[in-house]
Amino acid sequence: MTDFPAPSTPVIEVAAGLVFREGRLLISRRPEGAHLAGMWEFPGGKLEPGESHQDCLARELLEELGIEVSVGELIEEIVHVYPEKTVRLRFFRCGLAANEPRPIGCAAVEWIGAEELDSYVFPPADARLLERLRADRSLWNPLQ
Repeated sequence: MTDFPAPSTPVIEVAAGLVFREGRLLISRRPEGAHLAGMWEFPGGKLEPGESHQDCLARELLEELGIEVSVGELIEEIVHVYPEKTVRLRFFRCGLAANEPRPIGCAAVEWIGAEELDSYVFPPADARLLERLRADRSLWNPLQ
């Protein structure tokens, strides 16, 4: 469920990538010891001070997966309140520019089709985006 930030909860700004290739979407598994460990997610990470969402996303995908991407349009923005923090997630369509993804800063990576979304457990914050991905197949087109 998406909520407005609670005043006492820190807000974490996050950029995440929707990287599509040949009708498949890149997802990564959160490592042990991380918040929501073992769940699957759309790769990305926290903004550093003074960093744009696009620069953050390019940096995080290189650090976590070893890939270079071109960052395209904003697909979805979600604010989600967890008991210990609030996250503001911005999901961008990305094009794979160089390298094959590998699990450097995550537990695993997978390329999945729309019909496979229900086979993976994602964080509650991703629920609205997952609904859009199931319903709107045009989102699965690669970045032009």
